[in-house]
Amino acid sequence: MARVSSAAAFFPNIIKKTYDLVLGWAAHKNAVFFLFALALAEASFFPIPPDVMLIAMGLAMPKKSFRWAGVCLAGSVVGGIIGYGLGYYFMAIVGDKILEFYHLMDKYDQVRELYQRYEAWAVAAGGFTPLPYKLFTITAGAFRINFPVFVLASVISRAMRFYLVAALIYFFGPKVRYFLENYFNLFTILFILLLIGGYIVLKWVF
Repeated sequence: MARVSSAAAFFPNIIKKTYDLVLGWAAHKNAVFFLFALALAEASFFPIPPDVMLIAMGLAMPKKSFRWAGVCLAGSVVGGIIGYGLGYYFMAIVGDKILEFYHLMDKYDQVRELYQRYEAWAVAAGGFTPLPYKLFTITAGAFRINFPVFVLASVISRAMRFYLVAALIYFFGPKVRYFLENYFNLFTILFILLLIGGYIVLKWVF
């Protein structure tokens, strides 16, 4: 999948080996457990997005794509809550170190500005787009973003992402693999522009 963390630019060999390892998990008898664990970990500290495994499992069994997407959603939301807790209670001890490891500290102020403008709904940007989701979950806790809204935004954005991937695999099968691996990020960027535009319209109307 195209959305590999920005850490890939700094740790190419480690990322590549980890990526290949994750793809190997898709054929394991406990693949569902690994998928849930991967989605959970990626939302708080792990570099590889669960999409890569979701695609591999979905292409192997297209009729179960939506089931795998549900597993991704559950794991990602739980992981997002863990990331929120890390930022809320342990930002100085753990949160900063995770962001520094992935060279995301320079994005910290940018995310702060997003939260100031769009409140917890900025999480939707991190949940659906190629932006590292862990950046948004950890900083949401650090900035004391409204927790129920954070969870709701996470559920909506992560569901839209994973179920979109599942739907494409279910209806188009292997034919869609090229699109998912090469153009999905462009699609998500267009989506977030529409999302922000919709938010601005709502603020103007109400």
